[in-house]
Parts: sequence; structure tokens; C-alpha cells
Amino acid sequence: MSDEISQEPEVTRRSFLKTTGAVAAAAGLAITGLAATVRQAEAACGEMPKKWDETYDVIVVGTGFAGLSAAIEARHAGAEVLVIEKMRTHGGNSIINGREMAVAGTKWQKEAGIQDSPELFMKDLLKAGSNLNHPELARTIAEQSGEALDWCQNFVGARFVKLVFHGGHSVKRSVQTDNASGSGLVNPLFAKAKSMGVKFQFTTKMERLITDKEGRVVGLEIKKGYKFPDDRSGKASFVKARKAVVLASGGFSQNVELRQIQDPRIDSRFDSTNHPGATGEATLAACRAGAMDVQMDWIQMGPWTSPDEKGFGHVPQFCERLVGYGPMIDPKTGRRFIQETGNRKVRADAMMALGYPTIIFGDAVNVKRQVLSHTLEKGMANGAIKRFDTIEELAANYGIPLAALKEEIAKWNSYVEKRKDPDFNCKIFPETTPTVVAPFYACRLWPRVHHCMGGLVIDKNAQVKGFNLKPIKGLYAAGEVTGGVHGAVRLGTCAMLDCVVFGRIAGKNAAKEKNWG
Repeated sequence: MSDEISQEPEVTRRSFLKTTGAVAAAAGLAITGLAATVRQAEAACGEMPKKWDETYDVIVVGTGFAGLSAAIEARHAGAEVLVIEKMRTHGGNSIINGREMAVAGTKWQKEAGIQDSPELFMKDLLKAGSNLNHPELARTIAEQSGEALDWCQNFVGARFVKLVFHGGHSVKRSVQTDNASGSGLVNPLFAKAKSMGVKFQFTTKMERLITDKEGRVVGLEIKKGYKFPDDRSGKASFVKARKAVVLASGGFSQNVELRQIQDPRIDSRFDSTNHPGATGEATLAACRAGAMDVQMDWIQMGPWTSPDEKGFGHVPQFCERLVGYGPMIDPKTGRRFIQETGNRKVRADAMMALGYPTIIFGDAVNVKRQVLSHTLEKGMANGAIKRFDTIEELAANYGIPLAALKEEIAKWNSYVEKRKDPDFNCKIFPETTPTVVAPFYACRLWPRVHHCMGGLVIDKNAQVKGFNLKPIKGLYAAGEVTGGVHGAVRLGTCAMLDCVVFGRIAGKNAAKEKNWG
């Protein structure tokens, strides 16, 4: 079975028309032609305040990987920088979800004898993205991955300690933070930004972008003292950006209404791994200001989450460490049903087609080699990961036909011995051993909404494009608020890389803008 997603040009064109219209509608724009859209956008965002309450060179919206990277680079270039965040604390999704960054050509790969390159990385990005990636954006993160890691370690002070594999990559190329959490990068970024004199305002929500008569972004209307999710809270204020605004506000995975406009299947039955504030208002505000959106209906479901725990949980770090080391089973048949090391969409779609939770498990040797002890302990403590002394116990607990399961395990073990899976072409690693040593560890899997591949259109300079296909002066964006980098499917551990690379680019270029007034 192949990893690749079938492609039809006609579907891509329909997706483009659908997503453009849907987001414009959600943003309150009249879809009566491009000229009418632009005129209404100008009317919505062109009203200048009678006076500015505060003034900075660069204003950044969001405190995750992308926003903090942008703020640091803008400040490093000499700009006076303000970062606003609608939540009470910094980090957004970055602090709870990301813990690894995909990088081609690291010292860990060389030590392990792994051959990798930006070219191979680029091929993997395009394959997973079904070639819907905007090539210059995908190429940018592949080629700048090594530089991004060096910057994170040597300038910011973050530590990466281990090489791991994620489904969809050709080789092991993801490096893990020292504390196995996104906070391992977010907190050093936050500390660095503060030490450099970047200003922060929390519980501050962006209401709209303010543009001049020429359509240049000149500042923001914000709500100070905003108490998420109460839109009646907060006091209106106006902040001038002498040079530029950088949007790094994340995606809209928690906005059920907006995601159903894009993909009606993803209703409230599906939880999200994202933090509660991932609701997409900044994306809609940018569309009201004339920004173009792209690929908004490509919404990624994480196939490694469990219905037995809330939020992101501990199971993802159990499951993703175990792919290629243990089988994934349909509990109704006792048989494998998908390539365990396939990309996220392949696996999530297969689970959604089955319509019920599936199982992944491994034996003591593979689990203890691959899974961090604290992940195993916490997952077992909340009941999402279970320990069994025998395969019979495992089968009885999940209602799996025992004879079929034993047959499938024997087949899996024979593939492990041969290092070749003729059924699903699962990547079996040199250190993988047969699943035979008790105890056995298992968990249930069911997809959750994880990442929005679509968002604002940017160029390689991280500048947002308008419906006239030209960059909007004074407006930059980076991270999940943008679209086009990942195409149909984002490869695991590429979000942190995307955010750092384009966050840095956005910050540098925002600081280079000439003062508008």
C-alpha cells in the first residue's frame, strides 16, 4: 500500500475556489467579484484612529515558535518590538505540542551513518504534501533547516539531544528537545526575547488590521484586558506599527464552525490537540484587510491520539516512538490495516474509514528502547496506556479475536526478521526486534484535529499576498497562520521548523521596512 495521496487537478481548483469563498464569507466579505471584495476590505480596515495609543516599529501577534522567532530577529535588527498575546501565558500550541524539529544533515545523523540532504527532505515534503506545497516555501524550510537548528542552539540557547523517526520521512531526521517538550524551545525563545528588550502584552486580542488609503498595514486595533473566550471583555486600543505587523497567531483547529466550513466532516465529534485559543480570528481579520488565503480545507487529523485521554495527551509520544517497532491492529479483525510508518493523513483516513478506535502495541524490549519512561508512566497513570502480561490478556481487554491476532503477530515477527513488510511496506528499523517479550504495552488510537495546513498566502520573504497577487505592504506572517508550505499533509516535526525559519525571515524583513510615518 502506498503512502501517496491521489491527485486530481480538478480537485485542487475546486479546493482553491471553495476555500477562498469560505474564508471570505466567514470574515464577512461579499463574494460578488474580486473588485467588490477588495473595496469592502478597504472599507473594513481603512478607518484610521483619531489617535494612536502606542507606537512601535514592529508588532508581532502570537507567542509561539514563529512569533518569538520573529520578535527576536526584528529586535536583533534594531527595531522596537511589541508582541501581543490574547491568552494569559506565552507559548500557544508550541509549548504543548512540539518537541522535535526536522533537520537534514545533523551530527546525530552522521553519527548513526544516516545519509540525508535538503534535497531528500524536499522530496519527502512534496510527497507528503501531494505536490500541493508551494515549492519555494517547502524548499526554504528544507534548505534552511540546519541553520535554524544552529540558531536555536547557539543563539537562543535551546538544547536538542536525540534523533527520532516520524512517519512519512525517508530517514530519521527529527531532533528532540532536552526536556521532550515544546517548552524546551519556547521558554528559551521567550527568555531571549525579554533579555533583548522585546515588550509583551498578554490578554490582548487583535481585533483588526488598520490600513491606509493605499492598503498598507499601519497598525492594529486591539482589546486590552481580554478574557478568553469572552468577546465582550477588554478595552479598545490602537497600536501603530511604524514598519510592519507580523502575524504568528496559529491555526483554527478549535473553531468548529470555521473548520466545518472547510471540511464538513470535522464536526464536534472530533476533539483537537490544540490549545483552546486556536480559533483563527487573526486569519479572518487579515482576509478582511485583503489578504489571500489558500488550502484552508486541508486540515490534518493526528492519527496518534487516544480517546482515553484529553487534549494532546501522552499517547502520541508512545505511538510515534513505536511505529516501525510494533504492529497497529484493527481490533475487530485482529489484523493490521495500514502502513504504521505512513504519513499522518494516510493513517488518519484509514482509521476514519474504519469508524472506530484502533490499537497499537509493542513488547517490553521495543517499548522500553523507544518510549521515554516518563511518557510510559504518565500514560499508564491516566489509563490510556495499558500493560499486559500475555497476548491473551491484551486480546481479551480490547475484544480482539485471539487466533487472528496471534497469526498476525507471527506474520509481523517474520517481517521483522526479514526487515521487509510485503503487506504494507512499513519501515522496519535495524534495531527492531520481534514482538515476543512480555509484558506488552498497548493503547487505543482515534484521530483528533491537529494542524491547519491552509492559511494566508506568503512569499519566500514571509510577506502576505493580497487578492491582487501582490505583497501587502507592512504585513508579514509565519507559522500555522500561513498556507502553502506543507500542501495536503504536514510531515511530523516540520511545524517547529516552519515556524522558526519563516518566523526569522518575517522578523528580519519587517525590521527592514521603511517607517511609513
